[in-house]
Amino acid sequence: MTHFITRRNSILFYLAFVCFTVHAASMAPVASEHGMVVSAQHLATQAGVDVLRKGGNAIDAAVAVGYALAVVYPAAGNLGGGGFMTIALADGRETFLDFREKAPLAATETMYLDDKGNVIPGLSSRGHLAVAVPGTVAGLEMALNRYGSMKRAELIAPAIAFASHGFILDQGDVERFQVASDDFRRDPASAAIFLHQGAPFVAGQKLIQKDLANTLRLISQHGTDGFYKGEVGRALVAASRAGNGIISQADLDQYTAREMTPVRCNYRGYQLISAPPPSSGGVVICEILNILEAYPLKEMGFRSAKAVHLQIEAMRHAYADRNTSLGDPAFVHNPIAQLLDSAYADRIRATIDPARAGISSQIKPGFAPHEGSNTTHYSIVDNYGNAVSVTYTLNDWFGARVTAAKTGVLLNDEMDDFTVKPGVPNMFGLVQGQVNAIAPGKRPLSSMSPTIVKRDGKLVLVLGTPGGSQIITTVVHTLLNVIDYGMTIQEAVDTPRFHQQWMPETTLVEDFAISPDTRALLEGMGHQFVRMVPSNHVAAILVGAPTLDGVARGNNRYYGANDPRRNTGLALGF
Repeated sequence: MTHFITRRNSILFYLAFVCFTVHAASMAPVASEHGMVVSAQHLATQAGVDVLRKGGNAIDAAVAVGYALAVVYPAAGNLGGGGFMTIALADGRETFLDFREKAPLAATETMYLDDKGNVIPGLSSRGHLAVAVPGTVAGLEMALNRYGSMKRAELIAPAIAFASHGFILDQGDVERFQVASDDFRRDPASAAIFLHQGAPFVAGQKLIQKDLANTLRLISQHGTDGFYKGEVGRALVAASRAGNGIISQADLDQYTAREMTPVRCNYRGYQLISAPPPSSGGVVICEILNILEAYPLKEMGFRSAKAVHLQIEAMRHAYADRNTSLGDPAFVHNPIAQLLDSAYADRIRATIDPARAGISSQIKPGFAPHEGSNTTHYSIVDNYGNAVSVTYTLNDWFGARVTAAKTGVLLNDEMDDFTVKPGVPNMFGLVQGQVNAIAPGKRPLSSMSPTIVKRDGKLVLVLGTPGGSQIITTVVHTLLNVIDYGMTIQEAVDTPRFHQQWMPETTLVEDFAISPDTRALLEGMGHQFVRMVPSNHVAAILVGAPTLDGVARGNNRYYGANDPRRNTGLALGF
């Protein structure tokens, strides 16, 4: 409890004075010598550190954390969702695992529209018809089989114990449950697990998940077959049918994770390794940074009107491309080379007025110059120098808010990440294009951005965050804070943020992100602002020292930062 009070007081003090004393208020990053795990739930973090202590590598720990979060962080940790994993191995190899969910084989482009072609509210985000084919188990098993070193049973054992014996809920845990209580009541399988005698759980009560424990045991014994086939597979299909969903056994049989080449780019001498399509994350992060690299942000001053203006405009232009040019590479061509061409960034900069805000409705995506929430992430580095950055999701808090009876598996609402209808916003306000239209077997476009940073081939930073469409800009802010503004990794994570995504015109701003004077200057330039409720939860590890140019504390090599915004999570090393 002392740790929580200290952390809470630190961030409140920091937020109050961030505009004036960037370095004075954040707590110091957590330091360790041999390895580091940062996740959104302390029990999952501890499970990962225990693996590292036993000699397991970062991939082993990532598998253990992934399964543990499915139990202890059911709002976003999952077996019934999907995600991405970026890996940088100590021998220099870099790779990316895509275990994003897929549209069922019976899906159609117009499945969420009425007979007049209008979107039926809620149909793509609640209930079994919103569920895409889960990928998490296939992804974690691919990671373990190709890059892990320990036995599956040992890595899943903590998750099974948490599910079968239960764990005590903290305040941060129950705050997540409260947002979905009404939906749980409408789904008997969910209510039986996530309500306590029909009422929301309160801090101090124990959550036990016997059906999920059985599902985890079957995965432990049989790998992917324990989830996609046999009694669990049959139960997933039966639940879908009973809830008017369309997932079949053929969908489960045909699901595979895939290994891909990461997106790479450079920013001020640092090499970024991030998520390729079907994530938009790596491409859009790199496009934003390519635009900003020509501007002397440090000299302009942290959160000066000029620097904020340029960052907003870079975000606005990059999101115009994100929302209309990118999709599942198995179905569409992704023009990554063109979007990340330095000459393209030059042309975008030429259209940015240094004194006026852009007008989103006048910015046209493409290759001519542009004219005038919920997921979870964890980051791991081991004693050998391997690094893993994982973001996986159910999409909204608790996904579609339905559970497959007899499995304990909460199901995703990932179908909402497709373009249900071009020009109509999804739950994150993203207005997307035809390249992301629904098709059988297709993976929806994502913003998840598990990212690793190197310099001269050496590991520097591992980071990522949940937050829907705000994931990309949050990663960008954290990178700018570390690279341009010299913050410690904890300061970089704590700093209030702003977000612009092309449509709508308004820029979202956290409290204390910009001073009243700066805001007035920006509004005079034509910017429009609305308050942003903090929704991200960055998990970051800086290698070498608390800052890029700092001095290590004793023998400590790893410096972890857990985002305080959600009142959960833990950075822990050994």
